[in-house]
Amino acid sequence: MGPLDGVLVADFSRVLAGPYATMLLGDLGATVVKVEPPQGDDTRHWGPPWTADGESTYYQSINRNKSSLVLDLRDAAEHELARRLAARADVLIENFRSGTMDRLGLGYDAVRADNPGIVYCSITGFGSAGGAGMPGYDLVVQAVSGLISLTGTDDEHLSKTGIATADVLTGLHSALGIVAALRHRDRTGVGQRIEANLLSSMLSGLVNFGGAWTLAGEVGRAMGIKHPGIAPYEPFPTADRPLVIAAGNDNLFRRLCDCLGLADLPDDPRFASNGSRVTHRDELAGLLEPVLARESADTWFAKLTTAGVPCGPINDVAQGMQLADSLGLEPVVDVHGSAQVAHPLRFSDTPVAYRAAPPGLDADAEALRAWLSEEPS
Repeated sequence: MGPLDGVLVADFSRVLAGPYATMLLGDLGATVVKVEPPQGDDTRHWGPPWTADGESTYYQSINRNKSSLVLDLRDAAEHELARRLAARADVLIENFRSGTMDRLGLGYDAVRADNPGIVYCSITGFGSAGGAGMPGYDLVVQAVSGLISLTGTDDEHLSKTGIATADVLTGLHSALGIVAALRHRDRTGVGQRIEANLLSSMLSGLVNFGGAWTLAGEVGRAMGIKHPGIAPYEPFPTADRPLVIAAGNDNLFRRLCDCLGLADLPDDPRFASNGSRVTHRDELAGLLEPVLARESADTWFAKLTTAGVPCGPINDVAQGMQLADSLGLEPVVDVHGSAQVAHPLRFSDTPVAYRAAPPGLDADAEALRAWLSEEPS
């Protein structure tokens, strides 16, 4: 049994942040009922790419270990089934605009009246106060949070991150908050409401760049794949493709130089400390690049890793999966015929379980409707 075995999650969320959170909970043993509108979760229609069966790979990637129930919440009979589900659930998660669930009669106060122990998680784009009316889209949050200003080669060539970073972080924060609230409920018997929003999660995820502003008033800027406070901590060209080197302290820098045949470099005053290396970053790169260009990225990866220097070639997704597989991390699992990226955690006593592939729309309607129509025992 998983660590969340016996926990029932009523999942009224859609797209990414909420479904990612509930998939993680489902992997850990929770029973997740995914409530969808008649047209289904938006991501069912997002593609290409599609699977061989014509399903959206986007939807498939974040919805395993769930059952699907279509409910039109504007219909009185359907609404009653939703209310019954919320009354029986341990957790309810939703990501409508602020106030929507209240208007539907499924807001926190209404659900808590029937179910005092409910852990109720609301995900919005910008919170329930001044940003209540603002729709939450990852691209917009990346822009307004400052993330895009830090991403790209320079101020004139900015970029969003390749994945929906704000959504993923918010999903992780939501799952953590839910588990914490369940722990509190175990001790007290009392549920509570959790409010998560994309902007706050993204600001938290700025970590050192956020701290640079709050603590020192310093505003970061885009530097490509370079680090503002560490050198060398960036990609370098090799004989075939770029290699990232992350020599984050003096000892690692010395190991790097020894491996490259540049053993005198750490004694040069320009490179004797991390601060001086950052100041003379371009001069340092000019000395490292000719040596690194003599061998392939994979050759240097093997040599430098053996020497204990953090590094790695810039892989594509397939190469990243292959690396994880070669390290015994088992990154891909077969979930009833659906190839899924594995859950990232390993538990010694309560292992992750892959009980069900992502469900078809309304696939579990008959059993769920019959269960919800029964009076609770």
